[in-house]
Amino acid sequence: MKTRAVRLLIIDDDPDTGEVFRYFLAKEGYQAEVMTSAREGLELLRNRQFHILILDLKMPDMDGIDLLNKLREKDKDLAVIVVTGYPSVETAVASLKGGVSDYVEKPVEMRKLLRAVEKVVREKGLLRNPEESLLVSIGARIRSGRKAQSLTLKEVARRTGLSVSLLSQIERAESAASVASLFKISSALKTNLESLFEDY
Repeated sequence: MKTRAVRLLIIDDDPDTGEVFRYFLAKEGYQAEVMTSAREGLELLRNRQFHILILDLKMPDMDGIDLLNKLREKDKDLAVIVVTGYPSVETAVASLKGGVSDYVEKPVEMRKLLRAVEKVVREKGLLRNPEESLLVSIGARIRSGRKAQSLTLKEVARRTGLSVSLLSQIERAESAASVASLFKISSALKTNLESLFEDY
């Protein structure tokens, strides 16, 4: 398991749900804490730094949207993933206005929650280690080179003999490409292999 510097706070009035989320994310290497009170959670957010907040919308001591609005008065940058067992157009709109990164319905599929967290990690640049940073950089260079030549993934797949799925995973930094694969890709894009590793 990799230790990740990404810190999460889970605010959910159901301690069992919060603990399930914490346990699952800890297994993935994230540092997660759980608060069962919205007011205490808000206080903790004001005094400690977290990268991501996983927030239940329906809590007895304070509505999740109210907490979100109070939080945004002081912190506009914290990534928030909303979880709710009562989805509605109103809560979805209020969440969007509050700058929510993702909106996940209960009962939560753990893989869906993890995908939401990973998406925030990528979008916010909260990279976990130098290897991931390299994969993101290589993926971005390949995508930008492909788009500059107006090539589709399918066309690059045809030129390289690699699958569209693998190429897509490499561009999204979800898969580490072998040197042989990177050589094929750079040849298909009419660039040299070294250019994919610039700044490293």
